[in-house]
Formats: sequence, structure tokens, C-alpha cells
Amino acid sequence: DSSRYFYADGYEEKFAKGEPQKQLSKEFVRQWLIEHNFMNEPGQVMPEITDEYAESVSDRYIELYEHITGEKFDKAAETGDIAARIERNVAEWLAAYKK
Repeated sequence: DSSRYFYADGYEEKFAKGEPQKQLSKEFVRQWLIEHNFMNEPGQVMPEITDEYAESVSDRYIELYEHITGEKFDKAAETGDIAARIERNVAEWLAAYKK
């Protein structure tokens, strides 16, 4: 995970101004953790992530998905047993992949 990918739009302008680039990575989560004094050191307790911040992270990952794949991301309407849904989706994908 040492590579960093940036949006091409506005890259040159931001670079010329010495401004941080908009990244196609999870760096924004790392920066949030650092801003909340979490460096993943022994004995540290992970800061509480608010529902609002978790939603913003979800929105950002959807943006990244859509930008990279060029496809619209459809959030699942199903909110029940997430583990069962993941297992079912993986099993369905594996079954289709084997064909």
C-alpha cells in the first residue's frame, strides 16, 4: 500500500501551488486517525468513529469505486444479516466464475 494514486483533474494546478492532491486511496482515513491522536501504537485505543464520519467514509469509498470502475455503485437495500449476505454474494460469484 505504498503507492499513491491521484485524480488527474486539477493535479497540475495543485502541484504548482504546493497544495495536497485529491487521492484515490484510503489516506483520508489515516489522516483522520492521526488527527485524533491514533498512531496504532501498543496500548492505544482506537478513537470512536461517529456515524456521520462513517457515512462520509462510505460515501468516499463509493466515489472511489465509481471513479475507478466507471460504474454506478448501488447500495444494497438489504440491511439484515450482513455476514450472511456477504457469504451468499461470494458463493454466487464463485459459482458464476467456475462456469
